[in-house]
Amino acid sequence: MTISQRRSPDGRRRIQFLDELRGLAVVCMIVYHGFFTFSTMLHWEWATSLFQFFTPLEPVFAALFLVLSGIAANLTRSNLKRGLKLSVVALVVSGVTIMVTPDQPIYFGILHLLSVAMLLTQPLLPLFDRIPVWTGVAVCAVIVALTWNVWAGYLGLFTVPLVMLPRFLYQTDWLCWLGVYSGNFYSADYFPLFPWLFVYFGGVFFGRFAKKGRFPEWTYRRHVPFLAFLGRHALVLYLVHQPVFYGISLLFTLFGG
Repeated sequence: MTISQRRSPDGRRRIQFLDELRGLAVVCMIVYHGFFTFSTMLHWEWATSLFQFFTPLEPVFAALFLVLSGIAANLTRSNLKRGLKLSVVALVVSGVTIMVTPDQPIYFGILHLLSVAMLLTQPLLPLFDRIPVWTGVAVCAVIVALTWNVWAGYLGLFTVPLVMLPRFLYQTDWLCWLGVYSGNFYSADYFPLFPWLFVYFGGVFFGRFAKKGRFPEWTYRRHVPFLAFLGRHALVLYLVHQPVFYGISLLFTLFGG
């Protein structure tokens, strides 16, 4: 069996290009987090400069990763099981960061978002299947635009306010999972349901083409094996990279590097 013919456990041909894109997104996020860690813990000027340079691109890396995860929701056997497992991991991440790095806690990061998205996808897939793909993608895009700056107190078209939200919503942090929080809230990794859930859902709609085997033929072939490998192990890499960066920073701090 050739590389282009390899199949996933459910018998479908694996879309190698999705693995490669996921690997690329993970590499970008890991490098970005590395600059962040070395900047905040070691105060290296070069890391601070690179962190500031790449900060505007961080939503692009995240959006790519979420869209790919949404596409994959059409190809997995059970989004419910994946969501439950990932929710446990997300809770552990929150607990560890709150205890070990209390100045850099994670309350609702990308793993929390993905776990909730997967759990919601399970019952919603039959409904999504009744909606035309491009209609679903368009609706998700509109919701993303309207809620992009919900943290700033309004609904609008990205940075153009249309509807101001009640200020009392922003007096508490209990709604942080929705993207609404007070001025005292901080999470080192933060991806609330609005707008990011609908970036994921846009991928779910687009993933119907993958489910039906309608992706271009070249996407089923492997082009960059290293990125494909990283993409297939994205979760492990995501969980391991930050403790590694933290450990490196701690060693430099202790031994005066």
